[in-house]
Amino acid sequence: MQQPMPHQIMGYDRAITMFSPDGRLLQVEYAKKTVRQGSTAIGMVCREGIVFITDKRIVDSLVVAEAVEKIWQVDDHIAATASGILSDARVLIERAQLRAQQHRVTYDSAIDVLSVVKDVSNLKQFCTQSGGLRPFGVSLLIAGIDDTGAKLFETDPTGIYFQYRATVIGEGEPEIEEVLKKEYREDLSLDDAIKLGLRALYKVIEKDFNYDRIAGAYITLANKRFTKLKRAEIEKYMEEIRKSAPKKKDQ
Repeated sequence: MQQPMPHQIMGYDRAITMFSPDGRLLQVEYAKKTVRQGSTAIGMVCREGIVFITDKRIVDSLVVAEAVEKIWQVDDHIAATASGILSDARVLIERAQLRAQQHRVTYDSAIDVLSVVKDVSNLKQFCTQSGGLRPFGVSLLIAGIDDTGAKLFETDPTGIYFQYRATVIGEGEPEIEEVLKKEYREDLSLDDAIKLGLRALYKVIEKDFNYDRIAGAYITLANKRFTKLKRAEIEKYMEEIRKSAPKKKDQ
């Protein structure tokens, strides 16, 4: 009996506009795999605002770690991070920044988070149905604080988006998602949310942990201002995490 040929051999993955016989867009699925191989990014909504904790994955000791961006300011009250092809992310972030600036100039008010998410997602979706293009190989976490409160969204390469209370993208997703489901609460304080994010990320990259590769940022409900965590602050939080961790019993 003749075995069915793989979809790749049959050519269904050569064009973004071509569906396979079982209704899949293989180029989009490849883009999702790229995201799963990307560096980890965590987002959370807490009692006092929103928090991002990310892995910059600095693999070369000669790289200037401070010059590597993994969390971007879209507007005073909106931030974003990404996993996947970060050059693709940069294009989308710059589009989001421009959209926020145009809204502020036109209406003399801050744009709402959902409008930014929809604009980015529309471009991602357009690239899944147009010949000669490829999908964006990146997922974004976009979060901010507007008149309706603190919001966190995830957009994937298909252009779909979901609102989350807490989520993670990238290579550490399975392990960190398990931690978030067990330990995340909506009433976490800002400090506790940062500690939870750092503790979950440390669990994934423990052997290769280095402060140069960790980045964090937050926006509070009180001032609606994007603020990056300094290295000294991250070190302080990690020291508190280590002190509070249960000591291992001698074997």
